[in-house]
Amino acid sequence: MKKVFVFFADGFEDIEALGTVDILRRGGIDVTTVSIMDDEHVVSAHGVTIITDTTFAEACFDGADMLVLPGGLPGSTNLRDYVPLQKLLVEFNEKGGLIAAICAAPMALGNVGLVDGKRATCYPGCEGTLTGADYTAELCTVDGNIITGEGPAAVFPFAYTLLDILAGEGASDGLKEGMMYNHLLA
Repeated sequence: MKKVFVFFADGFEDIEALGTVDILRRGGIDVTTVSIMDDEHVVSAHGVTIITDTTFAEACFDGADMLVLPGGLPGSTNLRDYVPLQKLLVEFNEKGGLIAAICAAPMALGNVGLVDGKRATCYPGCEGTLTGADYTAELCTVDGNIITGEGPAAVFPFAYTLLDILAGEGASDGLKEGMMYNHLLA
């Protein structure tokens, strides 16, 4: 089973974080939610407190297939500035691991040089944080091992893309139908 870690910081965007976790878990992916805060309690950008599965300090990232960073402010800047996560992202990228970020969170990738020379998207107005990237303004952009999403409305195409990458092309088809997503496309 594929293993994904989703990182939470105070100020995370609710729908991007929880929507992605929901879709990946529905798709049979082993998802661990990780707080970069002092404990498992994390408060969203809209005042919703959640309890993550673990904290960064307690987590073991061995066997990870993908790391995911949800957006939101100040959640994205908290992720960007968290040095242990910066180090993990760089090491994981060097091994060719899959890294995904949505909304403002691609700033954390730009901060450590992971989008340099790559195509990437982010929340409009944050494109200046994608150091060295070719900004696409797409809902979801895949370039090698880096997957980026534009913002809250992109959570479905973003998460379905992650699922297809992890579980194989078309893995999201049944979920799209069952979750009524295909009605949006009609």
